[in-house]
Amino acid sequence: MGPGDLSRVLGALPLIADPRLLVGRETFDDAGVFALSEELALVQTVDFFAPIVDDPYLFGQVAAANALSDVYAMGGEPLTAMSVAAFPTGKLPLEVLTEILRGGQDKVHEAGAVLVGGHTVVDDEVKFGLAVTGRVHPARVLSNAGARAGDRLLLTKPIGNGVLATAVKRDDLSPALERTMIGYMTALNRDAAQAAVALGARCATDVTGFGLLGHASHIARASAVTLAIAAARVPLLDGALDALARGNVPGGASRNADYLAPLTEWSAHVLEPLRALLVDPQTSGGLLVALPPDAAAAFVARVPGAADVGDVRPRGSSLLVVE
Repeated sequence: MGPGDLSRVLGALPLIADPRLLVGRETFDDAGVFALSEELALVQTVDFFAPIVDDPYLFGQVAAANALSDVYAMGGEPLTAMSVAAFPTGKLPLEVLTEILRGGQDKVHEAGAVLVGGHTVVDDEVKFGLAVTGRVHPARVLSNAGARAGDRLLLTKPIGNGVLATAVKRDDLSPALERTMIGYMTALNRDAAQAAVALGARCATDVTGFGLLGHASHIARASAVTLAIAAARVPLLDGALDALARGNVPGGASRNADYLAPLTEWSAHVLEPLRALLVDPQTSGGLLVALPPDAAAAFVARVPGAADVGDVRPRGSSLLVVE
């Protein structure tokens, strides 16, 4: 569901007033955080979707990494996971589901968590994901509401996998570029999250279906700041611009663009292809981390591929400025 529709749905619901709920839905964070004590809180999330790659084992890995990322984005450590699967029994061999579940289980174990069960339903379309529970110290939660003017913005994976995945579905991407894309999507955000916490971050989000700018807008709104993105410094997946030029536009891109149009001030020199990638819906993308400026270089040094892509400013007339 697009960010605009989701905002309308959630906005009609009453807010939850419970002092134990440290992070709820109000800030559009990646997971909920519920305090058990002064030193321990649970991080909880659920995420599932239809196949984005053809290989069932790799699909299980991508979906699991995507769900686990929500816990990392909050500064947490995954503890347990439960599989959520929809499968067209009788239309596909059951071995396909076995491979999806095996891929998910292997990724959960790579994260140091335990797969404890799950739930399946019969559906016309394959879907898979995880419900994940993690832990975090209440004083070290990374939240959309934690950015401060002067912070630097660090992005840990290149963007553009929505465009590339669309090209894969149309048999319009080379095997080498597909392997590169899958490599990023199956990579855990664990090390980046640990580095962010160690270096004093207060704010992070993972870049998924709402695109880089969509998730950046949630930080800007929750933190009452403006995020300035230096478009030329945003790392792009190899082949993404070429695939976009060939017409590979994912369905969610227009919803993201429509939602962000009134929230974003674009510099004239940022051309349309790059604008499209900045709103491209991602799957298992990287973390966008707000860090004090004196910690930014250390983060880039500790997290391979991380890039400084902008800064946090006092709230201006727009939530986002793309320069």
